Parts: sequence; structure tokens; C-alpha cells
Amino acid sequence: MVDYDFTIVAVGERTDRTADHQDSVMANYVDLVCNEVAATAAKRRNGGNLPLETVFFGGGTPSLLSVPLFTRIINELKVHFQISETAEIDMEMDPGTFDEDKLKGFLDCGISRVSLGVQSFQADLLSACGRAHGLQEVYDAVAAIHSSGLRNWSLDLIASLPNQKMEDWEHSLQETVNAGLAHVSVYDLQIEEGTLFNQWYKAGESPLPSDDRSAEFYRRASLRLREAGHEHYEVSNYAKPGFECRHNLVYWENRPYFAFGLGSTSYVEGRRFSRPKKMREYSKYVSRLEVKSVHS
Repeated sequence: MVDYDFTIVAVGERTDRTADHQDSVMANYVDLVCNEVAATAAKRRNGGNLPLETVFFGGGTPSLLSVPLFTRIINELKVHFQISETAEIDMEMDPGTFDEDKLKGFLDCGISRVSLGVQSFQADLLSACGRAHGLQEVYDAVAAIHSSGLRNWSLDLIASLPNQKMEDWEHSLQETVNAGLAHVSVYDLQIEEGTLFNQWYKAGESPLPSDDRSAEFYRRASLRLREAGHEHYEVSNYAKPGFECRHNLVYWENRPYFAFGLGSTSYVEGRRFSRPKKMREYSKYVSRLEVKSVHS
């Protein structure tokens, strides 16, 4: 099996759903990503580009992309890097950004795995942590995935949310098990400086749970998910046998991967490299990369 080259395509954070849906904004961004893919491949033409074994569309909210725009990126990867016939092609999707028809379009383009960013099964907690989707959109998204027939999908939960009670957490875990999915990712809330969330809440202060309570959230998740047949194969990830996220294992095993898009980080030939996080700087970076690829 060829397992050298991997890729992430990051799509910018969804901070304003209306603005992010503007066709021109998304199309311009996809132009930049496709240009970066082509220029990166051109720079490596003498070193060879082996087929990709995993492709992960993260972000951000890549499911905001239209199917035609997503198809452009997939086609660009196929032309310049190739994608193995056995590759796992994974997309992070948020409830409220897709329906059954759009999901079918993504699957028809080659998506073989979906990571659904649910975070919580309580409407008040979704609001408290600033999620753009509501509880009904969560259930609609789960129903759409079931209708598609896709078996290889994951759901994300976040513990230690503001005012989160243990019974809230137990309910989210039970609803997750009831969804009958193959994989679950459980994350502890991390508050980073400079974010809007950091302006609302301060680490270690009420209404955020104490460290002891956060540890108990983690213990309950591990116990409940293992009881449901999920193996705890990585710090934050649980899977039914055979459904471990192959791209997660790339990170876990310190294997190399390419990265394309705003704010993404690659790891190739033992070196990590991050792209700019601001659109203007990222555009300049891609332009410089294109010039270098022409003269390389």
C-alpha cells in the first residue's frame, strides 16, 4: 500500500452564515485552493507525487461548499496527485449546512466518510457554546446520513461546556449511542485567547465545570462508549472495530501529509509548515507559490 502522501483541505471558519454562502466568496477561495494544489504538485514533479491514501476536508465548515465547488477541488487533487481507489475521503459537516440531496452529491463525488459536528444534544448548550445549528438540525442531519446508507460516519461531542450538567452529558452520550454510528470523537472544551468564546467565559471560572467535573465527563464517556462496543483507540476517539479514522492514525503515527487551504498545516519530509490564517495573506502566499513553481 502506498501511504506516503496525505492531504487536508481546510475551509475558513463559519462566523457569518450569510456571508459564507456568497457564491463569489466561496468560488474565489476554491480558486486559491486549486491553484495551491497545482503549484505544490508542480514544485514536486521531480520528486514524484504518490497516490493519496487519505483525504480529509476539515476546517472550518467545508460542508458550506456547494457540490460543484467541492468537485473542483477533488478533480484538482486527482489530476495533480491522484487519489488511491481505496482512499478514505472524509468531510467534516455541520448540521444545518446540508440536506439529503447535498449529502448525496458529496457522496457521488467520492466522500466515503462523514464527521458530523454535533457537539451536544441540548438546545441550550448549543446556544451557550455559540453553535450556528439548533437541536432539530442535529436530528435532521443524522436522519439524512441514515437515509444515504453511509455506514462510515462519526459524531463529535464536546464536554465541559458552560453550565453543562452530568445528566446533560449522559443524555448526549445516550443519543449518540442511539444514532448507531461507527465512530465518536469526544473533546474537552478548550478556550483559546483571542476568540469570541474567550470573551464570554474564562477558564476555571463558573459557569464552566471544575477540573474534577471535566475528568468525570471524560470517564463517563469512555465507560458508556466502550459498553456500546466502541474501542478507545486514540486520546479523543472511539470506534467500532474496523472503523478507526485512517486520517487520525496518520497524525497519531506521525506520518507525512500535505495540507492545502487557509490556516492549514502540512507535515512533509519531517517539516511542518502552516499557511496564513487571513485570506489576504493566504492569497499572497498562493501567488508567490505559483511564481516559484514556474521557475523551479
